[in-house]
Amino acid sequence: MKLSELNLDGSHARAIKGGETVAYQRRKKAKITNILPITDALGFIVACSGLVSGNHNDAFNLTSNLQEAFKFMKRLGLKISGVYFNADKAFDTKSARKICFNYGLIPNVDENKHNRKKPKRGPKRFFSKEVYRHRFTSERTFAWIDKFRALLVRYEQREVYFLGAHFIAFAMINLRDVILQ
Repeated sequence: MKLSELNLDGSHARAIKGGETVAYQRRKKAKITNILPITDALGFIVACSGLVSGNHNDAFNLTSNLQEAFKFMKRLGLKISGVYFNADKAFDTKSARKICFNYGLIPNVDENKHNRKKPKRGPKRFFSKEVYRHRFTSERTFAWIDKFRALLVRYEQREVYFLGAHFIAFAMINLRDVILQ
C-alpha cells in the first residue's frame, strides 16, 4: 500500500431489474447505480462510498460520502494527512475541498470552469498535472472491477447484495499480489 496519494472516481452499473438505490440517468439512457471507490497510488482500493442512485452526478452527496470514507481510513489507522487527493473535474466542489483540508489532505482536483460564471478571484488553486497523471491507477483498477461481469450489469434488486459483491471484488483485487507470489 502506498498512501502518497488517493484517487477518487465513480463507477456506474446498469441496473436491469431495478431495485434499491437505482434511478434513470438520461445521459446513459438506462437505470444506473453509482459507487465511488478511493484507491491509493498503486491501485489498491482503500475505501468506497455506499451506493448512490444514478439520477445524480458523481458529486451528489459527496460531502457525507467523503467524510465516511476518511473516517473509515482513520479507524483503520491509515495516516492520510499530507496526502494528495486526486479527482477529476466532476468532483470540483467547495465542500469537497473543505473536507480535504479538514482531514489534512491536499486536494489536487482540476478546476471545473463550468461551475462558475466569473473567473475565480484570489490566488490560483493548487493543481499538479504530474500528480494528477497518477490517477490512471484508479482507471486501471476500474478495468479490473469490470472483469467481474456481475458488477458491470446489476441484476440484484437488494442494495446489500450488490454492495457485498463489490466488497468481494475489492478484496480479490487487493489480494492479487499476495496470491501471485
